Amino acid sequence: MKSISITILETSDVHGNIFPINYGNNEPVGLGLTKIATVIKEERSRNRNTIVIDNGDLIQGTPLTYYYVRSGRHKQNPMIKILNDLKYDAVVVGNHEFNYGIDVLQQAIKDSTFPWLSANIVNEEGEPFIGRPYIMVELEEGIKVAILGVTTHYIPNWENPEHIKGLTFNDAFETTKYWVGKIRNDENPDLMIVSYHGGFEADLETGEPTEKITGENQGYRICKEIEGVDLLLTGHQHRSLAGKVNGIPIVQPSFNGQAIGKITLILTKNEKKWTISESRPELIFVKDKKADEGSIELVNEYEVATQEWLDKPIGQVIGNMTIDDPLKARLRDNALVEFINKVQMDVAKVSISNTALFNNITKGFPSNITMRDVVSNYIYPNTLTVIRITGDDVRAALERSASYFILDNGKAAVNPSFATPKPQHYNYDMWEGIEYIIDISKPMGERVVKLSFKGEPIQPEGEYDVVMNNYRAGGGGEYVMFKDKPVIKDIPLDMSELIANYILKRGTIEATVDDNWKVIW
Repeated sequence: MKSISITILETSDVHGNIFPINYGNNEPVGLGLTKIATVIKEERSRNRNTIVIDNGDLIQGTPLTYYYVRSGRHKQNPMIKILNDLKYDAVVVGNHEFNYGIDVLQQAIKDSTFPWLSANIVNEEGEPFIGRPYIMVELEEGIKVAILGVTTHYIPNWENPEHIKGLTFNDAFETTKYWVGKIRNDENPDLMIVSYHGGFEADLETGEPTEKITGENQGYRICKEIEGVDLLLTGHQHRSLAGKVNGIPIVQPSFNGQAIGKITLILTKNEKKWTISESRPELIFVKDKKADEGSIELVNEYEVATQEWLDKPIGQVIGNMTIDDPLKARLRDNALVEFINKVQMDVAKVSISNTALFNNITKGFPSNITMRDVVSNYIYPNTLTVIRITGDDVRAALERSASYFILDNGKAAVNPSFATPKPQHYNYDMWEGIEYIIDISKPMGERVVKLSFKGEPIQPEGEYDVVMNNYRAGGGGEYVMFKDKPVIKDIPLDMSELIANYILKRGTIEATVDDNWKVIW
């Protein structure tokens, strides 16, 4: 019998991280495409039968990608430039690919020397909007490998409607089932790879649901219910996974370019048919890898321009607008959150706003503010939406936020459902323009013990115009009470730009805390 070794490499959720630095302070970190490039080159030198796939959420996420979109689009996208050089075989469309608008995505696709895949995102003619649901790759000995790309169909719950106009997001599971059957029948591949920009909705061992079953993540079901899948590449959840589900090798390589997924396959030929006789899924973390000098040189001009922009002074703060303890900042009104809400209300010309601390590394603004401070504190390219909601909706949203907390030995702590398998600190909102108290000693769903607007109790049937980011306005984060509500106004500029403009216009801003809300127990 003849045997051959095949290496499958997967990156996912790189989110614009090329250089191994923290843009907030320029300190070195152990991640990024330049380190991943070293691994890819090493693996290719070991095995000519190597396939490299990116699983999505590639072109958005750092000041470098933001500045490129803002000021450098006459050049090739830096992320694409590196992937072209590394000779990626394919890239799957991720949900964050749409964040900068369809034109930026289409330009990235046009610049690419590799195909982009997504079978379940279709245009108005019902065809894949990027033209390719799958590709066939031929390796040594004539081995035929099919690579099918699918994307979480939950994107309309988050994305700015203008960015996905004319597109339909078909069910990822059903689409995978259809195409795997069709490819098996039409192409008769020796190996069927599904690269799914989505994650797992259930425990990989027990099959017990690990989240509310919304369709956002369907990886477990794909492995259990679809015949003909040989291996599943996943992402979206930012988890570090390498193992097997229902005998199918799976990987999910963390996020921000911290690791690369690797599946080593041994294919054995028996009676003219190749079968998988061995599979080894693993993750290679790049922290201790040396960044590839060729990749650095390729895009260094983008980095130089980004750094100059980040160091541009834009204003000053009177008072303290820093965050020392993120949990404490979520328990009582603080100056940074109040400021961001004030910017949103000023731009939208409404009296009520909500926002979040997106993660636990947000530091707030120092006394002298640069663009670096803005983009490191507001990390997503969100736009703003004003929706009209009822008093009941306000209360329901506050109860959803209140579920962020549990009591642990008499102290406030983060509910594990907001921390695992993926940190979701961005799904806890803090409001300005209303007065409220949350009592986390009470049962979930009954924690809002005070709720008023301009000194009067909020009326259940009353209508209120509220500004929030586009992700939340679409119901993202299980804020279903906001979904499909009347849109009063869309503000198309990115929040980081709105914050910068607000500061530049005034020169000096003041740190204020009006204590309109607090959490008690």
